[in-house]
Amino acid sequence: MAKQLAGKHVAILATDGFEQVELTEPLKALKKAGAAVEIVAPHGGEIQGMKHMSKGRKVSVDKTIEEAHPEHYDALMVPGGVANADQLRTSEEAVIFVRHFFSAKKPVAVICHGPWMLVEANVAREREVTSWPSLKTDLRNAGANWVDREVVVDNGLVTSRKPDDLPAFCEKMIEEFAEGRHAEPRAAE
Repeated sequence: MAKQLAGKHVAILATDGFEQVELTEPLKALKKAGAAVEIVAPHGGEIQGMKHMSKGRKVSVDKTIEEAHPEHYDALMVPGGVANADQLRTSEEAVIFVRHFFSAKKPVAVICHGPWMLVEANVAREREVTSWPSLKTDLRNAGANWVDREVVVDNGLVTSRKPDDLPAFCEKMIEEFAEGRHAEPRAAE
């Protein structure tokens, strides 16, 4: 992963309750690949990470969703965490932020419970995706083709199931982010 993302700006969208390793490992991989990365959240200050059901470390927020302009980013990453995904999908600003990346044909990487944002943003239809198993029905009801695989890539969208899948997830995320814009987006309606 030698600097193939040099010059790229990536947003990581998260809030309190994110699964710690699902934010920190992709963050490390993105920086190692040369990307400029910003943590974007509904509120400023810090957001609380989780290690499954226990509190983890806090992470500093670089910009609030209100301050961040999605057109300034080349790609988006959304970590999992039940509370993280559930809170983000109830934020209209967060949903609009995610939709921008799909309508602009920009690559997106989402792991574990993060694909709830795909459902809420109405961008899952006709996409092949994976996620934490409890989201399978939600994603299928939203028109996605849910599969149980370590990592799935569908036209610039990278999805993965759980922390154990992070090595494959990070590798494919870097590949897709390096590729950039995609020809056939499935934009929000």
